[in-house]
Amino acid sequence: MKLQNILIAVFVIALSSCGDFLDERPKTSLTEADVYSDTTKVESTLKKLYSNWEGVFKDRHLWECMVGTDEIQSGAYQALMEDNNRRGALDMYNALLTAELSYITEPWEKRWPSVGEAAKIINALKDANLSQNADIARMYGEACFIRGCLNMELTMLYGRIPIIDVARAGELGYGRKPLKDVWQFIISDLEHAAQYCPEKNEPQRATRYAASMMLGYAHMSAPEDTGLRNFAKAADALKVVVDGPFQLVAYADLFDYEKPNTKESIFEWQFDPQTNPNQLQFQLGSRAAQNSFGGDGCYFAGYDHAVPTEWAYSGVADGGIWEDGDLRKNISIRYDYTYMGIAATLNGCLWENIGEDHDELKPHIKKYEDYRTDQFSSFGINNMWHSGKNIPYLRYANAMLLYAECLNEQGQTAAAVNVVNKVRSRAWGNSLPADKAWSESMSQSQFRTDVMTERVRELFGERWRKFDLVRTGKLVEAAQAHNKWTKRSGTIQAFNALWPIPQTEINQNADISQKDQNEGYR
Repeated sequence: MKLQNILIAVFVIALSSCGDFLDERPKTSLTEADVYSDTTKVESTLKKLYSNWEGVFKDRHLWECMVGTDEIQSGAYQALMEDNNRRGALDMYNALLTAELSYITEPWEKRWPSVGEAAKIINALKDANLSQNADIARMYGEACFIRGCLNMELTMLYGRIPIIDVARAGELGYGRKPLKDVWQFIISDLEHAAQYCPEKNEPQRATRYAASMMLGYAHMSAPEDTGLRNFAKAADALKVVVDGPFQLVAYADLFDYEKPNTKESIFEWQFDPQTNPNQLQFQLGSRAAQNSFGGDGCYFAGYDHAVPTEWAYSGVADGGIWEDGDLRKNISIRYDYTYMGIAATLNGCLWENIGEDHDELKPHIKKYEDYRTDQFSSFGINNMWHSGKNIPYLRYANAMLLYAECLNEQGQTAAAVNVVNKVRSRAWGNSLPADKAWSESMSQSQFRTDVMTERVRELFGERWRKFDLVRTGKLVEAAQAHNKWTKRSGTIQAFNALWPIPQTEINQNADISQKDQNEGYR
């Protein structure tokens, strides 16, 4: 994607799923003049931006930001064989992890067009009398939310990024900017979003609570050397959510297609197996089940693109994370491959010729399985590719854990423990055993370590782990310790905490040259 073209007078709204979107002239477009004169077009564009953003949670785009950590790794066949061994680079951090890799290019190209279009809306509405027009203020706030959240992901994946601000385009250009400037821009967007987004909104639309949660995350995540990391400000933003109109629900309800948008939901991506599938089961299910049970008609079948690490699926006694009695374990992870009374086998996978590395019958991510797609479900879908359960992007338990983390960083460890114990109580059916309750006498450093593991138990497979490891500076250390392919390769280095800037961007962007590439990838 060529960033200089983001702010051309006519901008693409309908984005292609792959390739250079600028190769096609727009079929549906929006100019700034249109924005000023017709707010119905702003509303229409915002809906398209949410839809485009939703796309990064679908199909392979979800796991692209999940593998390569201590929580999730690529399945064995994918890591060792697929794409002429290039697929495994996301976990192995070897010489094949390059700026040309499609798995590196896609996350960049899927986010920037929406950043640019949101920037146009923000520029068009920023001088309006926002205090006098609630509808315009809402649209402005939502555009700020979209740009702020997407920029935060981009900088956490790639480091220094361009700042797309229409009013300052001539001054800023399209080169990579210092991290302090980038993070200040993100925080400013999310502050505006928290101020102007409404208390309530349609599903999959920003509210002030969603904006406040992401503002808190930004204050926690800004690199320390920017001087912008501020746990007090993060706590203030997160307290808005913690004190908001949300509550913990039964953990299983969060992933029950019959119970969408629970009282725990702050922002939830809306999917449907008939009209808008997320296709995640195809990516995350078991190839052994696919081969053993007649193909794609088994709802937990799939192709093993992302699977739990041994650390993430094992019990504490075996060096893993799960404690006896934690209900989240079997809701989050599939351990059993019995279907209609028949146990799946590896017989249909032996052609892969990967010996003891076969993992098709080892634990898999379970949260996105959708029984409606099963051949025996009576829904008539009969193909797990159409999996379409909602995905809880922002939820109350996550906000509580983040808030507790902030309290601990400010020396309020006992108060932080009390918050975490509320989340843990739900994990034991709201009857937390005494030996599973965290002690208020826990040290600040012990809490700092333990809360990150608690986040894995609570948020397993929900695409938070990589960002948590990046913000805490632990990605390399954690992957080395628990990711099978990272350990086997032994080639991960400190610079691998970031991905390279895609070569397609360097080739097309006059403001980003090869010397601007991230260290280690030049």
